[in-house]
Amino acid sequence: MDEITALQKNMPTQAILVARIEEGMTEENREKSLDELEQLLETAGGVCFARLSQTRPHPDVRTYLGSGKAEELSQLIKGNKITLIVVDDELSPSQIKNLEDAMETEVRVIDRTMLILDIFARNAVTSEGILQVEIAQLKYSMPRLLGKGTALSRLGGGIGTRGPGESKLETDRRHIKRRIAYLEEALREMDETRSIQRSARRSSGIPQIAIAGYTNVGKSTLLNHLTHANILSEDKLFATLDPTTRRLKLPTAGEVVLTDTVGFIQHLPHHLVEAFKSTLDEVVLADLILIILDASDPEVDHQLSVTEQILSALYAKRKAEPRPMLYVFNKCDRVEKKMLPLLTPRADTVYISAVTGEGIDTLIARIEKAVSECKKEVVFKFPNAFGGGYLNRLYKTSTVVSCDYASDGMLIRVIADEKIRSMYKEFLVEKGGN
Repeated sequence: MDEITALQKNMPTQAILVARIEEGMTEENREKSLDELEQLLETAGGVCFARLSQTRPHPDVRTYLGSGKAEELSQLIKGNKITLIVVDDELSPSQIKNLEDAMETEVRVIDRTMLILDIFARNAVTSEGILQVEIAQLKYSMPRLLGKGTALSRLGGGIGTRGPGESKLETDRRHIKRRIAYLEEALREMDETRSIQRSARRSSGIPQIAIAGYTNVGKSTLLNHLTHANILSEDKLFATLDPTTRRLKLPTAGEVVLTDTVGFIQHLPHHLVEAFKSTLDEVVLADLILIILDASDPEVDHQLSVTEQILSALYAKRKAEPRPMLYVFNKCDRVEKKMLPLLTPRADTVYISAVTGEGIDTLIARIEKAVSECKKEVVFKFPNAFGGGYLNRLYKTSTVVSCDYASDGMLIRVIADEKIRSMYKEFLVEKGGN
């Protein structure tokens, strides 16, 4: 049964996962990476038939695998009628074509990035999300489609081909470039709208809190629990792509705005990061970031490492300073209580269960404390001779509530973070409310 027939009958596509074990990489680490790749495959609607690994210092420039291992793979496919190979790495266009040609039967080869792009295409719902995914797919796919002839049309669909569709993917380079330019212009218009909405929220003085972390750690479930948002919450990778913003009224600190964001994963495709720039800005520009982690996952340390690496890259790209972070270990109901303190030595940590509600009161209290430390309403008095420059900076970094001019100086009431308050502490004349 080929891939088309399997899809038509709602049967999952069977695939072989292929990986290379680099020098210094343990078999355990490779298996963990393949476990995640298998999760991605299942999310895309496929099932893993077998795993194939090869230890070599560098990938073969032609077929990724060595000739002997490629022959072994070909025989495994031939004997079991497999139609899909998923490589846990990023392949060049020639490696994809040559590896397909090395197989004795018709088979598609996709890499880890193509699989992730496929899942994003599967889960994109809003106009913005669909545009972002299509841009990323086209940019990544263009060099991998040229010269492939009828490689796509002969299969007609399946994992790794969702999104733009075969008719777009088989067009020439010039048409694809025009399509990308058109989509980027449409996305820019949406970005402007999102930027205006973000600026309006910031000018209101309401603290902005981003919920970030690895995919499938319970970010959407937490937002639902806190705000009764009723957004999609599934036990799947990348179930949420589009940021969802809801208000939460804290017991004593007033309102805050919570934004659920797209999940992270190791080797997050570069084109996705670029396409989802405006979405990821919700994290970079927040006043506080809740880093959500799965306390029950043996790979929780890896989740944290990947999340912090991606955030650091985002800050560097935006030339923005890191925001305050609160580390929230979710799913603690699945972990023995005596084991929780061993997860991390950090002081800025909260243990919760977004399903049972355990620890939520503590989380809210910690959010209130962090919010009160993040921004406060204060009044500065600047000399008239220099006040204009100070005022311009405050408009860029803080929320200016009012500005009154007097003969002996400018009185500026502003909601500012600790850094700004410290920077202009010599001009501080009055502390306002939170």
